[in-house]
Amino acid sequence: MVEVLFALGVVVAVFVGFNIGGSSTGVAFGPAVGSNTLTKFSAAVLMTVFALAGGLLVGPAVVKSLGSDLVATQFSPLISIVVLFFIGTALFLSNVAGVPASTSMTAVGAIAGLGLARGTLNSGLMLEIVSWWLVSPIIAFWVSGVIGRYFYPKLVEWFAVSQSEGSLVDVDSSAGFPWVRLGQNTTPREFVGTVVVIGIGCYMGFSAGASNVANAVAPLVGNGSLDLYPAILLGGAAIGLGAFTIARRTMDTVGNDLTDLPLVAAIVVAAVASTIVTFLSALGIPASFVIIATMSIVGLGWGRATRTTRLSETVQGEAPEVSVGALTADADDAPTVGGQKGTPEPKETEPIGEESGEDLPKASDLFEPATTARVIFLQNIVPSIATVAAYLVFRFLPVA
Repeated sequence: MVEVLFALGVVVAVFVGFNIGGSSTGVAFGPAVGSNTLTKFSAAVLMTVFALAGGLLVGPAVVKSLGSDLVATQFSPLISIVVLFFIGTALFLSNVAGVPASTSMTAVGAIAGLGLARGTLNSGLMLEIVSWWLVSPIIAFWVSGVIGRYFYPKLVEWFAVSQSEGSLVDVDSSAGFPWVRLGQNTTPREFVGTVVVIGIGCYMGFSAGASNVANAVAPLVGNGSLDLYPAILLGGAAIGLGAFTIARRTMDTVGNDLTDLPLVAAIVVAAVASTIVTFLSALGIPASFVIIATMSIVGLGWGRATRTTRLSETVQGEAPEVSVGALTADADDAPTVGGQKGTPEPKETEPIGEESGEDLPKASDLFEPATTARVIFLQNIVPSIATVAAYLVFRFLPVA
C-alpha cells in the first residue's frame, strides 16, 4: 500500500509540475515567442534548462518553507496526494483557459487550507508570506516607475528589436574552426536586442524554477518520500514536460492576445519582476510573479507618463494625466509583444518636463480589455479554489 501511495504521489507531483510548466513558460517566453524572436520549441528547451537551474540553486529554501515550516501537520503520503491534487487541478483549469496562474499563491493556498482545517497553520510564517505578497508589488511599481521616468526613452533607443531577412548569425568554418558572425542583414543593434530578449526570458525561467519547483514537490519532501534534490529534479522534468506541451496555449495568450506591450517594456518588467521573485525565493518566500509583473507594468507606464511634468510641478499639485498607454509614446513603430512592427529610428530624448502628453495612447491601446479581464478574474479565483477545496476536504473528510 505504501508503494502504491508513493507512486500515486509522484504521478500527482508530475501533474502539478506539468501545469506549472504550462503556466510559467507562457509568462517567461511569451514576449520572445510573440515577437518571433524564438520558436515555441526553443522556448520550451530554454525553460526546461533554466527552471531546473533555478530549482537546484535557489529553490531548496522554498521547498523547506512549504514542505515543513508552513504547517505543523506531518505530510503523510495521502495528505500529500490530496494537497498536490488541489494544486494541480486549480492550475490545470487556468491552463485550459489559456491563462497563466499564480502557482505560488495556489500552492500556499492549498497548504494553508490544510493548516486551517487541522489548526496547525504557522501563522507567523503565513503572515510573513502575505506581507511580502503585499510589499513586493509596491516595490515593483516604484522601481519600474523610476525606470519609466528617468531611463525608459534611452532604453527604447538602445534595445529596440527588428527581424531582418535571413539568419541572425552565420557560422563560418572555412578557417578550419567554427567562427560565429552576424548574419548578412543583421545589425549590431538587432543582435544585442535579440540577445537581451532571450536572456531575460531565461532569467524569468530561472526565477520561475526557484519559486515554483517547490510547489510540485514540497509535500513529498515534507513526508520523506523523496530527498530534496531528487525531488527538485523530478519537479524540473515535469515543468519541462509542460513547457513542451500545454505551454503552447499560454504562450499564445501572453505573446499575442493579452497585450501589444512594447518589447522594451516587456524586458524591463521581466527584469524587475524576476529579480524580486528570485530574491524572495532565496528567503524561502513563495512569490507571485504574475502580480509583481502586473504592478511593474503599471509602474512603468506611470513613470513614463510623469515625464511630461517636472518634479517641482508635481509637488505643487500639477499632476499629469497618467495612463499605462504612455509606454508606447516613443515607440509608435517599435516591435511589440503581440505585433510585427519594425524598429524606430533613434531620436533625441526630450528632457523631463518638456515632453508632450498629447500623443500618449489610451490604456485600451496597450491592453486587450476582454482578455485582461479574464486574466485578472482567474488570477484571483484559482488560488481561492485550491484553498477552499483543501480546507473543506481536510476539515470534513477523514483524510489520514
